[in-house]
Amino acid sequence: MEKKTVKQRGSRASSPAPLHDERPANEGEGGASDQEIYERIITSIMEHRLPPGTKLGEDKLAKIFGASRARVRQVLARLALERVVVLHPNRGAFVAEPTVEEAREVFEVRRPLEALVVHRIVAKKDPAIVARLRAHVAAEEAARAARDRRAIIRLSGEYHVLLAELSGSTLAARLMHELASLTCLIIFLYDAPSVPACRDQEHSEITQALADGDEAAAIRLMTEHLEHVEACLDLSRGRPEELDLEAALAG
Repeated sequence: MEKKTVKQRGSRASSPAPLHDERPANEGEGGASDQEIYERIITSIMEHRLPPGTKLGEDKLAKIFGASRARVRQVLARLALERVVVLHPNRGAFVAEPTVEEAREVFEVRRPLEALVVHRIVAKKDPAIVARLRAHVAAEEAARAARDRRAIIRLSGEYHVLLAELSGSTLAARLMHELASLTCLIIFLYDAPSVPACRDQEHSEITQALADGDEAAAIRLMTEHLEHVEACLDLSRGRPEELDLEAALAG
């Protein structure tokens, strides 16, 4: 499945390149650019390497990325606007920890949003869109064959962002980018850590329905898919243990 530029989040060679809000590196400064810092953090969240509740200390991040604290602070502010980071006065920045109520709200919002995305894609009747989706599904299948759990988790989430981006709605793409990141955090908190929440064939079946131009079937499959992911949540799961921040953000 999913809980990115699609990565949303920087794209990987193994998946179709999603649209993203690219920001140039700051001139005159060394180290990673603002966008690179942003992408590394988002990717670590998408791949379940950066658990909810992790403290994102400015000094530590500045050292990891070879950037100034001011630039790190800007990236953290951007992530806070997307609700994947929470800024606490006098305490610093932390990876968001969605509550049970917030988890339910995310899926409540995703259902009509993804139905709208499906509607827009079917209306386009564009073979190039179907080709992009099939290429992404193939990347997911390759990750499963390689038993690359991190890639499976990331690509599963990126599939939904790619759908939104290909729908042609900038607003839907931005919302899905945020919701997909939150979903990854929710899965990290409440799902079995070794089991992807998406069944292997679900994205393929949705893509086929879109290729057939069968909007009703595509919406039904998408709704069932989201319901399955939500049903896999274990709301009694405790918080994850603290981790090595530098190791989690390694490229």
